[in-house]
Amino acid sequence: MTRKPKRKPPVSQSPELYADHPSPSPAQCLAVRDALLEFHGFPEEFAPFRLLRLGRSPEDTDVPPSPPPAVLDGLVTTLLSQNTTDAISRRAFASLKAAFPTWDQVVDEEGKRLEDAIRCGGLAATKAARIKAMLRAVRERRGKICLEYLRELSVDEVKSELSRFKGIGPKTVACVLMFYLQKDDFPVDTHVLRITKAIGWIPAMASREKAYLHLNSKIPDDLKFDLNCLFVTHGKLCQSCAKKLGGQKTMASNSTCPLASYCFTEEKKMKQ
Repeated sequence: MTRKPKRKPPVSQSPELYADHPSPSPAQCLAVRDALLEFHGFPEEFAPFRLLRLGRSPEDTDVPPSPPPAVLDGLVTTLLSQNTTDAISRRAFASLKAAFPTWDQVVDEEGKRLEDAIRCGGLAATKAARIKAMLRAVRERRGKICLEYLRELSVDEVKSELSRFKGIGPKTVACVLMFYLQKDDFPVDTHVLRITKAIGWIPAMASREKAYLHLNSKIPDDLKFDLNCLFVTHGKLCQSCAKKLGGQKTMASNSTCPLASYCFTEEKKMKQ
C-alpha cells in the first residue's frame, strides 16, 4: 500500500504571535478545505490560477500550458482591485491597456489620460498616481519596465522588492505572490478575516496584519491556495457568513452553511 507523503508545515516566518492560540491545526485546515470544496466546488474565477500551479492547460491536458500572466500585469490588476470588485477592476485594466499599449507610455504621459482610462474602477487619481510612480521607479532601477525577475526570488525577497512602492501593502503583495508568482502565501481580505475569526482560527480582536502572520504560520503550504480561494468565494456567497460578527444569527440561516458547526463551536467556547 502506497503511503501518502507527510504534509510539510509552513515555513515559520516569525515567532508565533498567539502562542496560546493553537488553531488552525493542519487537520482543521484540511477538514474545512474539504467541506468548502464539497459545498462550492472549486471557484471558476480562480480555476485558471489553479491550473497554472498544476502546470496544466485548461483546454487539453495534452496541450502545453499557457504562459502565466505577466507579473506586472498582475500587480497593476491587483492595485486596481482595491476598494472595488474583481469584475470592475478587470474592466479598468482592459481600459488602461487599450489606452496605453506599453507601460512606457503610461510613465511618459503627462495629462490625465491614465486617470480617465481607469476611472470606472474608482479612486482614479490615487490609483493612477501610485501606478505611474511604481512604473517609473521600476524603470529607473531596472532600466526597463518589467517584473519578471521576481519569479526567481524567494517569498521574502519578493516582499522586500514590492513593499518599497507606495500603496502596495501586505495584501497586494500576498495576492501577487499567490496568483501571479504561484508561491505559497495566504492573503487576508475582508472575507478571510471575518470567516477565520468566526471559526476561531484567529482571536476575535486580531488585526488583518496579525491575522496574516498567524494564518501563514499555521496553514500548511499545500492548502493555502485552495483555502484562500474558497474562503473568498464562501464569504461572497454565504448569506450567514456575509453578516458582520456579532450580528443576529439563527439556526435556520446557518443550517446550509458548511462552516456552521465550526462557528457554533466557537460561539459556545466564547460563552463558557
